[in-house]
Amino acid sequence: MTKSAQAGGVEVITFGCRMNAYESEVVRREASAAGLGGLDGGAIVVNTCAVTAEAVRQARQAVRKARRDNPAARIVVTGCAAQTEPETFAGMDEVDLVLGNEEKLRAHNYRALPDFGVNRYEKARVNDIMSVTETASHMVDAMEGRTRAFVQVQNGCDHRCTFCIIPFGRGNSRSVPAGAVVEQVKRLVGNGCREVVLSGVDLTSWGGDLPGSPRLGRLVTVILKQVPDLDRLRLSSIDSIEADPELMDALATERRLMPHLHLSLQAGDDMILKRMKRRHLRDDAIRFCEEARGLRSDIVFGADIIAGFPTETEAMFDNSLRIVAECGLTHLHVFPFSPRDGTPAARMPQLPRRIVKERAARLREAGDVAYRAHLDSLVGSRQRILIERDGLGRTEGFTLAAVEPGEPGEIVDVRIAGHDGSRLTARLDAALAA
Repeated sequence: MTKSAQAGGVEVITFGCRMNAYESEVVRREASAAGLGGLDGGAIVVNTCAVTAEAVRQARQAVRKARRDNPAARIVVTGCAAQTEPETFAGMDEVDLVLGNEEKLRAHNYRALPDFGVNRYEKARVNDIMSVTETASHMVDAMEGRTRAFVQVQNGCDHRCTFCIIPFGRGNSRSVPAGAVVEQVKRLVGNGCREVVLSGVDLTSWGGDLPGSPRLGRLVTVILKQVPDLDRLRLSSIDSIEADPELMDALATERRLMPHLHLSLQAGDDMILKRMKRRHLRDDAIRFCEEARGLRSDIVFGADIIAGFPTETEAMFDNSLRIVAECGLTHLHVFPFSPRDGTPAARMPQLPRRIVKERAARLREAGDVAYRAHLDSLVGSRQRILIERDGLGRTEGFTLAAVEPGEPGEIVDVRIAGHDGSRLTARLDAALAA
């Protein structure tokens, strides 16, 4: 959970993914433009996540706490959980308004609060997300307090993985046209942003709904060509089976495209992958990592893996454990399986929660071992680090590093002196020209 600083009396509490963090900047701006900040007591917008039942529980808990701490504030709930189960939040006495994922991005929807004198107050304003066919480029000047910004280029998902509720919160896949993306990146760079992260629910499906069906590699190439002042371009989570040849060529030849890919793997066992309705097998994932590493020797991989999927045997789980080493994964995001009502996986034979939690802990331990080995491998190396805040920054491979001295917005050239198990420590050789 993150909170944005108040602007005009509007506070945004954000749960979930990087795209939610980006959209919270739009939410804060639009809610302020609607006048919520001018209401007595101000307003709190809770931007929820629906990926697990725990995420929904945490959002409800945050709403109750917000009401206890701010009895006079207006509380608006939005995001994926509000989209998939609006009645859950509309039924909470603490909540004044529920907005869907599409509604949250437009100022006029926030005026549905009774304070604005509407004739017929409907507490939940959540439309059918599957009817949305376009995604606009919602401009933000910069991510607050950061020199790294996220640009949403795609939303929704056409795939129906058996465990996933997100398509019902985000709708079908839709892309922002390349021209609009380029203009937003130019604006961010003009406002001092050094690194842009392209984000989406299913990023590698970008372009499928646009004229000519361009692929993500084309968008990457166009951005790098048309925004020469952009220092770093990074991709958020991708589906490796959808990586197109132009994207792989850009990875090999464009040094401003960062050598870090976070993969949506979910499992390392073929039977579980089939039951998840994924479109790749374990050998596909291993082969992709080998190919990418051959094109870019310094590439770093992260991955999402679910532990304790229904029907998962110990042997199947062992395949997921082993794929950490076989793919050379470094930044591991582990999710204990969480059944979501309405998904096929929720109707499959469930594992005891004790086993799910125990397997998640073992996966995290494997991830910790791999990450420490990665840190060890970088000691003594020379790295370019973008300082974001408080002397902390990221290498090109997305590894956290502490640099002294270091000013936000600087890209510095350093020698890695060591690490503390969670982040690199670095000596400043010379600051590169801004």
